[in-house]
Amino acid sequence: MISGVATLDDVARRAGVSTATASRIINGSSKPVSAALRDRVEAAVADLHYVPNAHARQLARSERTAVGVVVHDVSDPYFAEITRGLQRVATTDGRLVIICNTYRDPARELDYVELLRAHQVAAMVLAGSGYHDAGFARALRGKLRAYELTGGRVAVIGRHDRTGDAVVPDNEAGGYLAGEHLYALGHRDVGVIAGPRNLTTTTDRLTGVRRAARSHHRPPPKVAYADFDRDSGARATADLLAAHPRLTAIAALNDSMAVGALAHLRGVDRRISVIGFDDMPIARDVTPALTTIRLPLADMGALAMSLALSPPSPHPRVERVPAELIARESTFPLDATLSVRP
Repeated sequence: MISGVATLDDVARRAGVSTATASRIINGSSKPVSAALRDRVEAAVADLHYVPNAHARQLARSERTAVGVVVHDVSDPYFAEITRGLQRVATTDGRLVIICNTYRDPARELDYVELLRAHQVAAMVLAGSGYHDAGFARALRGKLRAYELTGGRVAVIGRHDRTGDAVVPDNEAGGYLAGEHLYALGHRDVGVIAGPRNLTTTTDRLTGVRRAARSHHRPPPKVAYADFDRDSGARATADLLAAHPRLTAIAALNDSMAVGALAHLRGVDRRISVIGFDDMPIARDVTPALTTIRLPLADMGALAMSLALSPPSPHPRVERVPAELIARESTFPLDATLSVRP
């Protein structure tokens, strides 16, 4: 060890492994290693306070000031609101925020986590949905663990396949509220515009709507999958109405897709109840004003950044965020709709 700064060779010697093995473990390689080897390397990293970066000497003398935020797309109103809350807390704490857009590409998310770790950010917040992908989840856990071993802090928003600090919106309960609202208004045939199939957010919200259908002894909702944006919401609405002409209500699993549904329905000679999800600012401004499920998005972002910047806890902190129905003009009782011929 030179001048008190541990090197990769120091870690390898302390753990009794080759430098290549130590490097694979520290860098979260997908190549399998035994649990015993991993434990030894991680213990050596902790004991030596190893920082796997060329800037280690500088970092030994200075405080980390930047924080990293990984989102699917900051131009999406959902992530824009979350980011607003994140930045509010980070700015108050004197932090520079580095924002990384993955565009829902799991490989890009892994690359950004590695890049932020190389830049030695003080904390990371992963603000996008988790994926139904065991290989990705395993690789992400490895990279985040390697980062945390260097003193970095991590918080996530949403349901992810990892143990750690998290802000978890109650998406399933929100989906249930959306379905419950439509069925309570007398609707029997309901369509759902869901997001991408591989996202846990989509699964949880759709599960809630389906549970509401069972509670009201209604047939399962008809589902069309889209991309959580306006244009795909409009296309999914057209597909649902063409395939299922008896539909009288649509639950869009985010507000952007609901706005797309309303845009398509303006050119269709029938009234359809539409409910969205998230309560983005635009929900109040469209015509008719959008009934939706509210999540306090900016507050969720602020809470996640607060967790990431706080001292580590011996036990994971999971903050659950309830959903709330906001009834406006875009939903109405079934007898207020135009009759729909089969």
